[in-house]
Amino acid sequence: MLQIGDEVYFSAVFLLVLFGTRSAIGASAVTASIYVFIVMFRFPQVPADQASQVLRPTGLASAGVPVVAHRAGGHDAPENTIAAIREASRNGATGVELDLGFTADGEAVLMHDETVDRTTNGTGAVGTLRLAELRTLDATGKHRLGVQFSTSLVPGLFVLFCQLLQSLSCLACKQPLSNRCGSRLGLIHTVWMCYKKTVICPHNHNTTSDLLIGQLLQMRQANPGVVTALTHRPWSLSRYGDGTPRSLSAWTNYWLGVLDVLLDWAHHHLLWNLCGVSAILMQKDFISLDYVQYWAERGVEVVGWTINTAVDKQYYQDVLKISYITDSLREDCEPHY
Repeated sequence: MLQIGDEVYFSAVFLLVLFGTRSAIGASAVTASIYVFIVMFRFPQVPADQASQVLRPTGLASAGVPVVAHRAGGHDAPENTIAAIREASRNGATGVELDLGFTADGEAVLMHDETVDRTTNGTGAVGTLRLAELRTLDATGKHRLGVQFSTSLVPGLFVLFCQLLQSLSCLACKQPLSNRCGSRLGLIHTVWMCYKKTVICPHNHNTTSDLLIGQLLQMRQANPGVVTALTHRPWSLSRYGDGTPRSLSAWTNYWLGVLDVLLDWAHHHLLWNLCGVSAILMQKDFISLDYVQYWAERGVEVVGWTINTAVDKQYYQDVLKISYITDSLREDCEPHY
């Protein structure tokens, strides 16, 4: 069902179209079409108790909130590796956030970037390398604590599962997906749902939002029981995470800013409802008690990223009382955007 209060936004759509077309009939038709589309094609949220198994697993201290290691805790160990997952578990993480990419032969590996250059001793795009080649790469050499993790090779997906089932009660997974690997998604989803430990959140800074939403809808269609989330940072189209404009052209930034407003509206009033997500991963600077309450009224959990100081972590524990994602479970570190 659409939420009480959404009529305000449909009224805004009506007035905007009316102003642009000068046609009451056209404005009514467009607004009604959007409403009917959402009602007919939206995916319902998974049951709250099922989503809670992943988002708020049992076994936490009464005053605790779920703590998720970003890229499995990339500050404490080489990111997106088995070694990092083990380290996150030892340091008390409730779950890990991971990035899933696909090799040239269609196998799933843990990798954030499109290339292996930044995080390993190899070079080249992930999508052009075969799994056998990736498994020979070492992810320790470029990490600040690499010498402590001498066996941190890039893992395959099913090796990951063997470790996760022994250590962590919650897995949050962020996927930059490749369209040509769609045939493998059903198998991956089946394995994930067998253990009911995964939140799937398609996200790739280099992919258009419509493609990401399409991927999310494909996953819900393939398995309606999968728990899904959206990732959002306001003004992400016009500005980098530190606030620097993406373009030197004032006009370009102006129009990107307009698109940012529309994208923000879509996340908060359209896309979450259409996709039936159970959580939204929001950049920490835009989270408040009112914001958490806004989503609570819609049955959606808020997860903050990336929380890297003791002060911020205490705020999330004591005031906001919501899950957060961090690069380190041991010490303060630089902010991550």
